[in-house]
Amino acid sequence: MTETNDQRRYEAWSKNHDEYGESALIPAATVVVMRDTDNGPEVLMLRKNSKIAFGGMWVFPGGRVDDEDVVIDESGKRDELATASSAAIREAAEEADISIDADSLVWFSHWVPPPIVPKRFSTFFFATRSLDGERGDVAIDHGEITDHSWMQPKSALQRRDNADIELAPPTWMTLTLLSRFDSVDQALSELNDMDPVFYRTHMAKTDNGTVAMWEGDAGYASNDPSLPGSRHRLSMINNVYLFEHSPG
Repeated sequence: MTETNDQRRYEAWSKNHDEYGESALIPAATVVVMRDTDNGPEVLMLRKNSKIAFGGMWVFPGGRVDDEDVVIDESGKRDELATASSAAIREAAEEADISIDADSLVWFSHWVPPPIVPKRFSTFFFATRSLDGERGDVAIDHGEITDHSWMQPKSALQRRDNADIELAPPTWMTLTLLSRFDSVDQALSELNDMDPVFYRTHMAKTDNGTVAMWEGDAGYASNDPSLPGSRHRLSMINNVYLFEHSPG
């Protein structure tokens, strides 16, 4: 069996974890910017420079929370959601030169990578509508971001299957969720109505490839993907991604 990018990445992460131990969580935020087209909604995708975290992958605008993003509430405590919103708005401006209406942000998920990952970004995922409408004007710096494209979610997923682009599991899962919507209004309405989903990832290696598991999967607590029962996982086998979500 030919070793895939996912398997090579897992092996590198595992070796790093054995040598250095578990890395600290880094607060971060990501925003899915959407626009309507005659063929359905599109999302803004950015390609990361190959020399930085998630190098070469196509992602949504986002990054770590900076000190300037921190919002303190009336009780004097840090407001994590407002802080993440502030970071998402700033990152979208810095990475793609796009403006975002803070009041339009819809928080729909939160992701924490497995302990073996060297850089662990604890990330709020937001969704919003492009303020530029169908134009969707974007400007990148060709430094940290090397390319950009407006993609239909289904098209982005197909391009990954064709090995045309590379997507991290959180991006793949988000695109899969968005692929069921026919308009930006529908997407924002339904995302706003649902409870945000928390993905605290556990990852394991199998004979066929790697598996990312989340709460509700029978193998989640023990990190044993072979256990029978309920499934809430993404299997990455021979460059094929298979999402399973079923009760035991």
